[in-house]
Amino acid sequence: MIDLVAILLIFVGLFFFLSGSIGLLRLPDLFTRLHALAKADNVGLACVAVGVVLLEASLLASLKILLIWLLIMAASSVSSHLIARDALRREQADD
Repeated sequence: MIDLVAILLIFVGLFFFLSGSIGLLRLPDLFTRLHALAKADNVGLACVAVGVVLLEASLLASLKILLIWLLIMAASSVSSHLIARDALRREQADD
């Protein structure tokens, strides 16, 4: 039963990755693309990480996976913020 839940979580995570990638291609401007990509990737990675942790037998490996997920979430938030701030500054400089 746990294997089924883990596989389902991994597929849900892949769906979020796919929808984020489609949002990156289809949305009109930088800010909506950043929003869609950051949110979808964070949720997708969370689902994949939890699914892999459920399949993993080792506690140490599971903790490493969760730590990697937390670090990627922090990096994604910071990089999205920096990209958006730079885009706003460039728009204001063009005016």
